[in-house]
Amino acid sequence: MSLLPLSGPMPGPLAAEPAPVLDSIGTPTLWAFVIGLVVVLVAVDFLLTRKPHEVSMREAVGWSAFYIALPLAFGGYVFAQFGSERGVEYLTGYLVEKSLSVDNLFVFLLLMGAFAVPRELQQRVLLYGIVGALVLRGIFIALGAAALASFDWMFLVFGLILVVTAAKILRDSLTGHDHDIDVDQMRSVRFVRRFFPVTEAYDGPRLFSRVGGRRALTPFALVVIAVFATDIVFAVDSVPAVYGITGDPFLVFATNAFALLGLRALYFVLEGALSKLVHLGYGLATILAFIGVKLALHWGHLQWDAVPEIPTLWSLGVIVVVLAVTTATSLWADRRRQRELEPVG
Repeated sequence: MSLLPLSGPMPGPLAAEPAPVLDSIGTPTLWAFVIGLVVVLVAVDFLLTRKPHEVSMREAVGWSAFYIALPLAFGGYVFAQFGSERGVEYLTGYLVEKSLSVDNLFVFLLLMGAFAVPRELQQRVLLYGIVGALVLRGIFIALGAAALASFDWMFLVFGLILVVTAAKILRDSLTGHDHDIDVDQMRSVRFVRRFFPVTEAYDGPRLFSRVGGRRALTPFALVVIAVFATDIVFAVDSVPAVYGITGDPFLVFATNAFALLGLRALYFVLEGALSKLVHLGYGLATILAFIGVKLALHWGHLQWDAVPEIPTLWSLGVIVVVLAVTTATSLWADRRRQRELEPVG
């Protein structure tokens, strides 16, 4: 965790003390570059999806490769310019956010099915969801940075959020109710339907249409609103998670932005494979709980030097191992299930 050291002796946890100052590599030029790059890439995505079409595997793989190469290249720049400590923080944070983004894709996949979104419109829905997620996470990152700079006990709050989220994910995975979606029971859908009429059929990527001369929302608008609602939930989890890796708001934003930008293409690459990652929930629960404990230990270290901290490099190792084990056991379980379903004789 990158914090500027505090001068003077370390007081007890109840004593008044100046809050730690968040240290950042984010110069105005770097911020402008990354934000400008995000805006340009989002604009390009909107241009590419202006005419609805089904995404081919070749197109999806090509864009996925680009959106993986881009953050890795930026990570190389961070390593070269700011040293290995910041480089490892960036790489670990990106890996955490990319892992959580795969969980996002599970929900997006279920939403697409629940709302019966035509395949040619799915990438535009994803794009709206990505834009909403970028805006929401930008807000949460700014609020989180302000909170951490003012009150060091916010590390405990963030840690508690992650542990509670991990417990919920684990419970849902154990009961088999992870990612259950009932459109009619979604609060966002019920709220919108209470105030606005909704047409029965899609009208391309249009958000509004007319029924009997009356302006109404389309099912496309409804699914976009549902995606925005899930974006809020994911932002609550993902921002504290990456703050558990680095205290640099710039790196937090960069890792979130780069992880989100590639979701549109990654969705179509992993669409068939997502259902095979049956143990992903266990892995995410483990990662979030681990980072929650890391945040709590960091707060304790700010109060008492004797409290150990978990180095970022160790965090990277734990996350890689958990993801590798989760993927391997998921594929093994899926193959075993397929063998059991094969007819005998």
